[in-house]
Amino acid sequence: MKNQASSGLVYSTDAGRMCPACRQPQARCVCRQAKAAPPSDGIVRVSRETKGRGGKSVTVVKGVPLAEPALVQLGKQLKAACGSGGTVKDGVIEVQGDHLAGLIDLLRKQGFTVKQAGG
Repeated sequence: MKNQASSGLVYSTDAGRMCPACRQPQARCVCRQAKAAPPSDGIVRVSRETKGRGGKSVTVVKGVPLAEPALVQLGKQLKAACGSGGTVKDGVIEVQGDHLAGLIDLLRKQGFTVKQAGG
């Protein structure tokens, strides 16, 4: 029988779902905890994008010097303050709609150095 670490084990009846990267049960996965904050110059950049979104406007927040769990929590706070949906992926917070000025004010109140990027 193959070694469990080298096999393509996805599910175990003993532990449940397995992490594909570290081969540990998801409850004991070390991959997510090991992810550090992406490298940043300390300046949070807020911009508005419409490309590839069917003409709909999205406010994008990049360069936040936080680890993934804290970034997700900040994303929830920003979305709730704007009263709209959005997502957090690859170190970028996206909030649906044009909330540029409001997000800049909120981030400054939380102590971040913020710049408006783009037009």
